[in-house]
Parts: sequence; structure tokens; C-alpha cells
Amino acid sequence: MMVRIVRPAGLVTLMLATALVGCDQLQPQKTSEPAAPAPAAAPAAGTPATPATPLILTAQGWGPLGIGMTKTLVIEALGPDATPATVGGAEPGLCEQFRPQRAPAGTLVMIENGRLSRISLVEGSTLKTERGFGVGSTAAEIKAAYGGAVVSQPHKYEAAPAEDLFVWSNGGSTAYVQDPDARGIRYEIGTDGKVKAVHAGGPSIQLVEGCS
Repeated sequence: MMVRIVRPAGLVTLMLATALVGCDQLQPQKTSEPAAPAPAAAPAAGTPATPATPLILTAQGWGPLGIGMTKTLVIEALGPDATPATVGGAEPGLCEQFRPQRAPAGTLVMIENGRLSRISLVEGSTLKTERGFGVGSTAAEIKAAYGGAVVSQPHKYEAAPAEDLFVWSNGGSTAYVQDPDARGIRYEIGTDGKVKAVHAGGPSIQLVEGCS
């Protein structure tokens, strides 16, 4: 004789619920995805890029210096006169030449009527112009690079092969240039045929004795 076991409906429901819970526990648990890394912040507007090449001297200026800027801005950029006891001109109020404290060695600035009119590279300088020339370069190299753009003039105090090589980017001529907007570079060549000074800027590059 078969014995039939009858379970209450509530007990069956409880058993099914327990089985479902057990199955859920056997399923692999999904781990949360790691948060995506935040994108790198973009440089602030106006932030200067790191120069890929060394700063060069042009007829318009060098690095933080621009021909025509005020003396105040020159000092803010590179500091005051490194040797203030030395007078840089006969009339410092009108014209003075000095090396700012934070300027590279052999770099002089000329200030006329309160504004930067010329930047010069002299002995000890390792800076170069946009064509790669500086103190120690030869006149032959400069003439070959610039070709017909070079204007040669005799040196005022030294015999040939000493000479002055002018390369005007605008407003120049073979005569004395007075246009305040003219810009150029003058390579001062010594008797050994090599550059002993470079002057860049306005008409002041023609001055042969500092401010005179």
C-alpha cells in the first residue's frame, strides 16, 4: 500500500524560494568596471609653449625682448643693469646701453628715449641669429648665406678686411637709415675676418660707439 505525502502549499513555496536563492549565490558576481581616467587638463589659454629650439636673435628682438618695448618692460623681463656704476652713454636720460642682470653673457640692450632700440651680442655671447651666426662666425659665411641682401660698408676704425655687414629686413638702404620703423642686423667684422659683435634692431644698429 502506497503512502501519499501531502505537503502544505506554503511549505512548497518556501522550498522553491530557498532553491532560487541558492542558485543566485552560485552565479559569478559581476565586478564594477574601473572608472575611466580623467582626461588630461588642457593648457590654460595664453600659456607659452616650451621652445623646441634655443632662442635666436632677430631684427625684431630676442626671447622676451621686442624692439620698441619700454625700459620698464625690459627690466621686468631680465632685470636691471648688472653694472649700474658704469654709465652706458653720454646722456643716460636719452640713451644708455647695459647688460640686464638675467640676460645671457655678452648680451647688451640699448635704451633710447625710454624704449629698447637695439640688442647687441659681444664677446662671451653664445647666442645666434636666425641664420645661425654669432660672435666668431666668418664674413664669408654670412655673405654666402645672405647673398645680395648683404650691404657691406667699411669699418669706421679698422682696416680691411674689417667691415660692417648690414642685412635689413625692412626699411633699409645703402645710405644712413633714419626710418624709425626700419629693422635689421649688423654683423661687425674684425680684422681677422670674423664677427666680433652683432647688433639687431632699428636704425641704432648703425651706431659705432655705443650710444654715439
